[in-house]
Amino acid sequence: MAEVILMPRLSDTMTEGVIAAWHKKIGDPVKKGDLLAEIETDKATMELESYKDGTLLHIGGDKGAKIQVDDLLAIVGNAGEDISGLLSGKGQQKEAAAPSPSPQAQAQPAPAPQSQENKATGMDLSKMEEVVLMPRLSDTMTEGVIAAWHKKVGDPVKKGDVLADIETDKATMELESYKNGKLLYQGAQPGEKIAVNDLLCIIGDEGKVDVNSIVAASKGGVQPQAQAPQQPSSAPAAAQPAAQQPSQPAQATSQSTTPEGRIKASPLAKQLAREKGIDLSQVQGTGDNGRITKTDIDNYKPSQQAPVQQPAVQPSAPVVSGQEGHTDLTVSQMRKVIAKRLGESKFSAPHFYLTMEINMDNAMVARAQMNEVSDVKISFNDMVVKAAAMALRKHPAVNSSWMGDFIRQYQHIHIGVAVAIEDGLIVPVVRFADQKTLSQIATESKELAGKARNKKLQPNEFTGNTFTISNLGMMDIEEFTAIINPPDSAIMAVGRIKEIVVRKGEGFGVSNVMKITLSCDHRSVDGAVGASFLQTFKKYLENPVTMLV
Repeated sequence: MAEVILMPRLSDTMTEGVIAAWHKKIGDPVKKGDLLAEIETDKATMELESYKDGTLLHIGGDKGAKIQVDDLLAIVGNAGEDISGLLSGKGQQKEAAAPSPSPQAQAQPAPAPQSQENKATGMDLSKMEEVVLMPRLSDTMTEGVIAAWHKKVGDPVKKGDVLADIETDKATMELESYKNGKLLYQGAQPGEKIAVNDLLCIIGDEGKVDVNSIVAASKGGVQPQAQAPQQPSSAPAAAQPAAQQPSQPAQATSQSTTPEGRIKASPLAKQLAREKGIDLSQVQGTGDNGRITKTDIDNYKPSQQAPVQQPAVQPSAPVVSGQEGHTDLTVSQMRKVIAKRLGESKFSAPHFYLTMEINMDNAMVARAQMNEVSDVKISFNDMVVKAAAMALRKHPAVNSSWMGDFIRQYQHIHIGVAVAIEDGLIVPVVRFADQKTLSQIATESKELAGKARNKKLQPNEFTGNTFTISNLGMMDIEEFTAIINPPDSAIMAVGRIKEIVVRKGEGFGVSNVMKITLSCDHRSVDGAVGASFLQTFKKYLENPVTMLV
């Protein structure tokens, strides 16, 4: 099915993009990851990749055309597919397009850049070429945490160099420079937060940029105390991660260190090392070209450990000794957003719960038969996704969102599948799940889950859900209730499949059953509606052949 691609916001101040070049023309086949176009923003010319396979059916403008952010950029679908509805229904493009933010994010305008003209200084930082503001790297991001700086104050910077790793509420992402110059100022040290559109850093010619005036403007016109521009913030050295302290003696260049002295490590490995207080220069990387990975951090053991104290004399009776203590764990950006959104959901949406037992005997037989011919292994969760999507087609009231003054019923069905990762929970989205085969759902679900665990999901892959499934059956959980994932009106909690003894004919036999619990928002879904949905879902799952018709 054709999908609309809207003009993304590729910089913090971008309002429109100019088509610098198209790398595909209408009718060309497109694969996921192919370069579609080059987009010129107010900051730089950036490459835009396709996020799906198909054929380029429409472009929103020729080379040199200006397109506003969130306006139609392109349509990718099947060759010969009718796209007249997408072209005429521009009002629904934001729902159909993957890169667009969730309904909540659309309802709340982005905060105005702090770098608007300051009355005390007369400076408009958003128009200064030397200023880099904290960009909005995800649709729900309000602030970013500096996971690591790849450049220090005074270092030369080239266009395309990685400046820093920024931890958002969704992932840790690399931020590249869009200009050449020297890094003159850093707005925060590793582990510190910077709000979206606040001053991140300054890059320019040391003799031509008044750093103190720019910093003063970013802080409301208060002139900071004079300081050498090369000096980092005055935070105690002990509070900085060991790999970031410029005052430490130089380490011998290892396999994980570049000739320039930068340690090669994944953003997640850097974050874990910072949280555990591990010096990356002491870790041996096992990734490509010696790159340090999460596994290296998990397996790292200090070379010297404190000797275990043994009692001088063994007492005749056992002696219990111990030391009280606790550990305070820093809350990640992702965990903060999870807490905020689910707290709002639990205490603003009136939840009610419906539990049903599903006989899985036929599903187990059908799955075994399908896996004999399928190129990819189909899981029970894939069958649950398919059955739920088809049931939603018959019960659109469940496929909805409470919007305050009205209820929005979606015509498309995008199933979010909750995936547990180290920092919390993220929900990749299987789009148009009702129209996909079980093999397609299985392939896409495995790919999305892998990208989620490696923090490689793109924004269009974890936004736009209309219904969510949370499955803990593989962890031997028999039954549980889940908190609704906004903006959905319902979430399905799936337990494990277990054997029970049942009466069969004149005797007894064993059947396989699975319990599912539907959490519903009573503002948009009534009890009878939720129950009818579950009855339809039960029919599909207990008779899997009906899902193939």
